[in-house]
Amino acid sequence: MATSQLISNSDIAFSLKALRTNNPLVHCITNEVVQEITANVLLAAGASPAMVVGEGETEQFVEIASALSINVGTPFTTRIHIMKIAASKARHTGTPWVLDPVAAGGMVWRDQVIFSLMHLCPAAIRGNASEIRFLAGEGQGGKGVDSTDKSDEAVHAAMKLAKLYNTIVVVTGEKDYITDGTTTLHTTGGDPLITKVVGTGCSLSSLLAAFICLPGDKLRLAASCCAYVKKATEIAKKQCNGPGTFKPFYLDALYNLNPEDFHD
Repeated sequence: MATSQLISNSDIAFSLKALRTNNPLVHCITNEVVQEITANVLLAAGASPAMVVGEGETEQFVEIASALSINVGTPFTTRIHIMKIAASKARHTGTPWVLDPVAAGGMVWRDQVIFSLMHLCPAAIRGNASEIRFLAGEGQGGKGVDSTDKSDEAVHAAMKLAKLYNTIVVVTGEKDYITDGTTTLHTTGGDPLITKVVGTGCSLSSLLAAFICLPGDKLRLAASCCAYVKKATEIAKKQCNGPGTFKPFYLDALYNLNPEDFHD
């Protein structure tokens, strides 16, 4: 496996301070299942969400937004058309956007949609190990939206994909790996309980969009986002009784964590 470097606490502190200072506006085109938690995660972290999905206003809103997040979790023809309009506009305006290729490798039609979006130059692609391995031509996909591979098994695929599409690839799992194809960073910590709450992964992709549009090194900003979420996950796990109470404690942790909480 390729060598990776642990993201530093000073980088995380810098990135979180930048997020709170800039309060980026994130245009979210996501699936119906996760809209609420996505908006709440962005608000708790210090960003501003906007769920703009109307065909008549999507293109214009991309020009207003700081970043765009596209999630293909529940695709249908009209929504796909809107996603492509938004991604094309973001490419034209230079607005950084993040693609969440939910369940890549599961169905041919969905995969065709995902690859068509990947050709519109996302600034980052965030997925689980099975999704990333499939997109890089090294795997068959996972079990629906769940990964059947470990994140450290997808590092080579992530680097390959990052080079191929000139983007940052984020593989989330027990460890998160963040790569531009040349340099690879990783995060540690977190807790598996986060996978038992619908929308935590999808909301991470939108939060990633909020981070990578900030001033600074995009790779370190992306890795800092992942590390910040893992820290919040650990705090929520200590306070909750299970998935039902994890969600509010997780939002509280995102809100209450400050840059000075990350120190070397």
